[in-house]
Order: sequence, then structure tokens, then C-alpha cells
Amino acid sequence: MDSMAPMALGQRGPCVRTLQQRRTLRACPVSRGTVGRLVVRAVASPPKMDTEAAALKAKASGVQQPVYFADSVASVSMDEECSAFIDRDGDFMEVMCCDYGFRSGASRMYQQENDGRIPKNAFQLGWDNFKSELRSLRQSIRFDDYSTISEANPPRTPMSRAAYSVGQAALDSLDAVDRALEAAQVLEPLRPRAVTLDGVTRDSESGSKLINNCAEIRSKLKQLKLSNKAMWDREHAREQSGRGVETPWLIKGVYLSLCLLLDFLYENRPIQRFWFLETVARMPYFSYISMLHLYESLGWWRAGAELRKIHFAEEWNELHHLQIMESLGGDQLWFDRFAAQHAAILYYWILLGLYVFSPRLAYNFSELIEYHAVDTYGEFVDANEELLKSLPPPLVAAVYYRSQDLYMFDSFQTSQPMQNPRRPSCKTLYDVFKNICDDEMEHVKTMKACQDETVSQDIITRREDGPRVGL
Repeated sequence: MDSMAPMALGQRGPCVRTLQQRRTLRACPVSRGTVGRLVVRAVASPPKMDTEAAALKAKASGVQQPVYFADSVASVSMDEECSAFIDRDGDFMEVMCCDYGFRSGASRMYQQENDGRIPKNAFQLGWDNFKSELRSLRQSIRFDDYSTISEANPPRTPMSRAAYSVGQAALDSLDAVDRALEAAQVLEPLRPRAVTLDGVTRDSESGSKLINNCAEIRSKLKQLKLSNKAMWDREHAREQSGRGVETPWLIKGVYLSLCLLLDFLYENRPIQRFWFLETVARMPYFSYISMLHLYESLGWWRAGAELRKIHFAEEWNELHHLQIMESLGGDQLWFDRFAAQHAAILYYWILLGLYVFSPRLAYNFSELIEYHAVDTYGEFVDANEELLKSLPPPLVAAVYYRSQDLYMFDSFQTSQPMQNPRRPSCKTLYDVFKNICDDEMEHVKTMKACQDETVSQDIITRREDGPRVGL
């Protein structure tokens, strides 16, 4: 069996969806005959369970259909199949059938539409992205997406109430300008959003259960909390226990500024905070790989091949963290995407310059950031344990942690022994966030090893303990 080929249990409905059709319910309405289909994504021939047994187990678990949230906070599109998953041990895993990300569908990893796609030229890519983000910006103003921020953080002081009033006045002004430009035909008419949760599946009992299921998951995700004070208490306790990071005052100042910005922008919005953090967290590895490529191309340094492999494995790991946060809705707001992506570009160029002058300082900065992520995820997991255990994992998390081919998973964990590799569970969303926290701790160890050069010995040890070639 192909490693990522889906096995359809039961006949596929007559409606064939294209990528564009998935953006709207109107393109392919769901009927009674197509509700309840199940697709099992098997990563290998299951050693413990045949297809029929998997189907019975899937039926018993009551898996629902997916709802993919597309171009706005309130929009929804539907697929007629729910992705189930059989892990490398042959055990059936229920996965989250709702994708709340702005970049859902083909932009999510392990979707067939995404495999092997070649990008357009840079000009076309830039223009397409500009049009998409402009439409999203206009929607955020016209449909007041920023109300979700004020709902999470209601004004409590006269100063905050005044700030909210100024912000609302600015939004009202931009709304009026947008409508005027639309009336003058300078801007294209802003089409209504896709059908919302409140207007879907009135004529379908099964579809109603689907919507209720995904609405319940979304409601639980909104209940997740993260206290800034508790997070800082955890970090200070770690430092007092002797596990702090020694760093120059300049690096520490930049680090604290970034953390305070996160506290200000993402108070009571943990998933959005994590998405911002994971967007930025990939940049160090991009910059390190870029510099090592440059040094090798100039003929200055060719001993960085193993380091490049490690940094790519670290970036691959952070990419999956990012995709998980996207599937939970972390990238829905235009403002969050704008802030995270601009911060990421700035961070990339800062680290490039820092690596030129001192690779150790660049690794030191990354160690600070990764330790902050450990404290943040650790506090989040402890504070939301019961709620997280009631939610299934996203499909991208199940594939990454429980598939047969754990591509590059061991490569970024340079301190882990090859004889006893780390193989985490992934049955609930609690497991997912616990795994991410543990992943970040492995990044901390690797960044520390890169500063004192013990990473060289780690590479040698893992090579000696790994499988021997030609013997």
C-alpha cells in the first residue's frame, strides 16, 4: 500500500470536489446519501488490523465528518469524508475532523492536493497573495473580526476603554472608506462570506450532528486559557533552580521585548500566541542553513553538512507545530498573520547578521526562545489538562507522531540515544501539546550543544550507535 494513499470504506458519493469547490457549500451540497463517509489514511499495511476491522472500530467510535474553516473566522466548507487514521501499530485513531485554519485544504500538509505541487513564478505568487490578503483585510474591517480580541480581553480600565473607543472609531472610518472605494469601483465588490455555522444543514439530521460536533470542539478551544503571570512564575522558578540561560544583556533585552509583545498582543488567546511563536520559531533554522550554505559555496567552511541536516530536521519539526496551530485556528485573523509574518522576516535577518558575527550568540538567542516555549507550553498543558484530554488530535499531528515513516523525527533530537528513541503517544490534544513541549526541550538541548560544541560528539555517538551500513 502506498504510504499516504487513502482507503475508502464504502462507496464514494457522486459529488466530486475540486479544491476551489471546497471553498463553498454551494458548489457541492451535502445530501443524506453522502453523510457519514469515512476515509482511513493508513501509513503502512496495518500489522494488527485489517480494513474491515478498522471500519468496525471506526464505526464504533462515532467519527464525524470534517468541517474546514476557510477564508474567514465564520466561514465554513464541508467535505463528504472524514479522515481517520491507523497508526504504525495498527491501532485506529480518531482525529479532529474540523480544520479551523485560514490556510486549510490544500495548504495543510498530508492532503493529496498538496503533494508535489510546483509554485508559480514569484510575481504571480506575490500578486495572488496580495489579492487574498487584501480581501481578508477588507473582511476583517467590514465584518469586525477584531471583536474576537475584545471579547477575549474586555476593557477594564478607563485607559483601555478609551483605547478601544479609538480603535473602533478607526475601524468605522476604514469601513466607510472601503465602502466608498467599492462604490466608485476602485475595489472589487466584497462578496458575502461562505455559509456560516448557523445556516448549514437544516435539512440533514446527520449534517446537523456534524455541525454540532465541530461547534462543540470550537467552543472548547475557546475555553483554553494561558496566564501570563503563571508562565513568568514558571520561567523564574526554572531560573532560580539553576536552569537559566546565561546571555549578554543586549540579547536578553531583545528577548524580553519579544516576550512582552507576545503578552500584550495575545493575552487570553493561547492558540493564536502559539501560532505566532511557531511562525517565528522556524526562522533561526532558516537563517542558520542559509549561512552554512553560503560558507560552503564560498569555499570557507565545509564541515557544516551535519549541522545543516540537524537544523533542517528542527525546522521540519517546527513546521508541524505550526500546521497544528493553524488547524486549531491560530492563523484566522488577518492582524495575527500580519504581525507574525513581519516579525518572522525581521527575526530572520537579525539572526543572519548575528550568525555572521557570532554563531554562538545566535544559538544562545535561540536557546532563550526555545526555553520560553518550553515554559509556555508546560504551563498551558498543566492549566488545561482536563479540557485538552477531551479533544482528539488534528490529523497532521497524528501523521507526524504516529506514522510508520517518522521522517527526520530523530535527527533533531541530538541528545536522545539511538538505542531507545523517543516514540510519543498522540491519542488526544493533551498528548499533542505535551509532545510539542517535549520537542521544544529537545531544541533547547541542541541549541546548548551547538554553543559548547558538544553537538560534534553527539553526532559521532549517534552515528556509532545507529545502524551500520555494509555490515
